[in-house]
Amino acid sequence: MISVENLTVEFSDKVLFDHVSYVINDKDRIALAGRNGAGKSTMLKIIAGLQNPTSGKVNIQNGYTIGYLPQTMIHDDDTTVIEEAQKAFSHIHDMELRLEQANSELCDREDYESEGYQRLLDEINLLNEHLAMMGGNDMIGNIEKTLIGLGFLRSDFNRPTSEFSGGWRMRIELAKILLRRPDLLLLDEPTNHLDIESIGWLENFISNYSGAVMLVSHDRAFLDKATNRTIEISLGKIYDYKAAYSKYVELRKERREQQMRAYQNQQKEIKDTEEFIERFRYKATKSVQVQSRIKALEKIERIEVDAEDNSALRLKFPPAPRSGSYPVIMEGVAKSFGDHNVFHDVEMTIERGSKVAFVGKNGEGKSTLVKCIMGELEHEGSLKLGHNVKIGYFAQNQASLLDGEITVFDTIDRVAVGDIRTKIRDILGAFMFGGEASDKKVKVLSGGERSRLAMIKLLLEPVNLLILDEPTNHLDMVSKDVLKQAIKEFDGTAIIVSHDREFLDGLVSMVYEFGGGVVKPHIGGIYDFLEHKKIENLQELERSKSAAKADATKPVQQSKQPAQSVKPAQPAQSVQAKPASKEPQLSYEERKAQQRRERKAQQAVAECEQKIAAKEAEIKALEEKMASGITDNAIFSDYSRLKKELEALEMEWMYLMENG
Repeated sequence: MISVENLTVEFSDKVLFDHVSYVINDKDRIALAGRNGAGKSTMLKIIAGLQNPTSGKVNIQNGYTIGYLPQTMIHDDDTTVIEEAQKAFSHIHDMELRLEQANSELCDREDYESEGYQRLLDEINLLNEHLAMMGGNDMIGNIEKTLIGLGFLRSDFNRPTSEFSGGWRMRIELAKILLRRPDLLLLDEPTNHLDIESIGWLENFISNYSGAVMLVSHDRAFLDKATNRTIEISLGKIYDYKAAYSKYVELRKERREQQMRAYQNQQKEIKDTEEFIERFRYKATKSVQVQSRIKALEKIERIEVDAEDNSALRLKFPPAPRSGSYPVIMEGVAKSFGDHNVFHDVEMTIERGSKVAFVGKNGEGKSTLVKCIMGELEHEGSLKLGHNVKIGYFAQNQASLLDGEITVFDTIDRVAVGDIRTKIRDILGAFMFGGEASDKKVKVLSGGERSRLAMIKLLLEPVNLLILDEPTNHLDMVSKDVLKQAIKEFDGTAIIVSHDREFLDGLVSMVYEFGGGVVKPHIGGIYDFLEHKKIENLQELERSKSAAKADATKPVQQSKQPAQSVKPAQPAQSVQAKPASKEPQLSYEERKAQQRRERKAQQAVAECEQKIAAKEAEIKALEEKMASGITDNAIFSDYSRLKKELEALEMEWMYLMENG
């Protein structure tokens, strides 16, 4: 258990914490909530012992262990992934060495009745118990399970860490902390470096963790599944709720409403009492009542309404210049780095005004394809941008590219042109950089504040194609909601690379899934996609079970190969090798329903082909007119319209053929 007592932290004229006290219990799953700059990361650093408070203290019992994952850190590039992960067990190696020494000492002693001999026995027993609890006996198995859960492949284990991006190396650090199994996990924005599948794995890990967890995250869905207590930091105070994030939001609203009603009732009572005192102050017949009310007024315990941080981001993208009907068209796009193929045969047509999401595991090519669209990378195949497309790009590391040595105002002043320069203070105020905040150096800003500053630069020029690569990293809940609404209202086209399910929900109408070198389109929102993936995974599980049953009927053969080296993703080979394994038999009703779906799909394809033939006939007729010399504007207009309609029908036909 950890207790925080009268914690106060002051920076120049700002009070970050004002005599804050609370307790972290053994099984707590705590989410630290609050605006960017409220002090969440500072709180984690103080508990981890990396920063000292101005006053107050953190009481930690002897032997209590803490694991801390910061937002950013310097990584060691001289090891492989598996070697770096094994560093998590360095304390186990030390314990094993001490156990060996203690056993050796025990063999050399004959003072069996002495206190020293008994202490040595107790130490040996304690070391054995700790080693058993820490999983020292299954170190390699735990390392592999954790690395795979966080998205690594077995083929990655012996690769140098220097070959991985900063996000992947943060996953290695997260794996090391989880493998140590400390009494308290402190995680600062752990989901920033994870994809949707790895976030799900981490949710499950935290749910089953034997120790306490305190984390900072702006992923609402993750907080709801991973935590059961929320501590809000606001204006130097904390508010403690025994509930996950979404429930905490409801409880906070109810509490403030109750406080406001009680405050208003008390204010009315005070006003009535003061009016009575003032009216009868000089009447002798009422002197007793007046004195009584004066004393009651002095003794009354004044109700206070919790102060609320009402600062809010005001974000609205400028009107988008009109672009062509299809801002992005790809045919057979492929990209490789040496022998490594990132993706191939990508077919994608994005319509004007649509909002689409790129999702998938890290390293599967989402940011690479974005860079191809931006023209920053060469590629195979055809990638065309539509007429008059103007791109606004927010890179994943945009905030880290800012110059830390200049001020917030200078950052914008250097890129602003024309009349915008006269409105810089107003723009900064709308992004919560009003007053003295605009004169801060960039290096002292929190991650969320840097992200907001980078977003301002994006808004200085009107665009019609927004490409946002992980735009919500480091943004607080309120700022994320404002950004989401601004993208919804944006009248241009948007491509959003994100793993934040709550942010994408209700925002996008098409999801492109990256994985295994392939980019698959999924019509619908993010939860439609996740439901579809769940069904696919269940079907894969059923195939695995069928394969396992088929294997169980085979004669058992001895193998010299260790069991852990057998990869689980082999059931499909077993199914092929065992022709007797069949697909589950459909019932009569299911067969009829399947036949109806097939007939409906065939009918839709036939109708689409008829429409295409009709459009082609109309286009041919116009081409004959133009060839004969009839070239008025109406014909050109009709011809352009018919070509677009034909293109749309052909896309519809391709979709029906692939999904019918």
